Amino acid sequence: MVNRYDSSTMIQVQNIFKSYGSLQVLKDVSLEIRQGEVVSIVGASGAGKTTLLQIMGTLDRPDSGKVLIDGTDVTTLGERQLAQFRNRKIGFVFQFHNLLPEFTALENVCMPALIGGRTMAEAEIEASELLEFLNLSNRASHKPSELSGGEQQRVAVARALVNRPAVILADEPSGNLDSTHATELHELFFRLRDHYRQTFVIVTHNRELAEMSDRQITIKDGGICL
Repeated sequence: MVNRYDSSTMIQVQNIFKSYGSLQVLKDVSLEIRQGEVVSIVGASGAGKTTLLQIMGTLDRPDSGKVLIDGTDVTTLGERQLAQFRNRKIGFVFQFHNLLPEFTALENVCMPALIGGRTMAEAEIEASELLEFLNLSNRASHKPSELSGGEQQRVAVARALVNRPAVILADEPSGNLDSTHATELHELFFRLRDHYRQTFVIVTHNRELAEMSDRQITIKDGGICL
């Protein structure tokens, strides 16, 4: 299914190879993802899904090939440029929320904005808007230990969104949630896409989420199954 925001290519992966020692994880992987798509990457454990997501997110570098995000070839950027690009353009949601336990929900959401150079006042305005959108306004002053698993994951989603990145990359985002909270999170991704027009790439073993997506990409033995 092609959504109504599909207007241009947001992510281009061109002929990516990646090995760790003698183990070849990705073998000549190429794909395109359009603006506003929700795309699931599926496949067996060890097939290369997370490695591909990390390379798309500039958290790892390919041995060869190119990755272009919103027209920028990120494989040519130095470490400082990459960090700045990542902060502006990419949001991450992981299976384990990685929230800072000593900070409130609001403060956790503010962190990427502060790293990006915004003032605390500016960051709090943006973070508060997102927490309200995610029905978490009444939990803004609570620390992670005082939140349910579903609430913690929604805080992590808000943190990923606070800089209004073009791309959200999620690695097994519902893997640590019960079925009710997993369904709520899956539905949330589509609400966010419709509201903020962002592109979502989700590595998942969850069949329901994969089938809800606009498109599924299957990785097998380090390559794309056509």
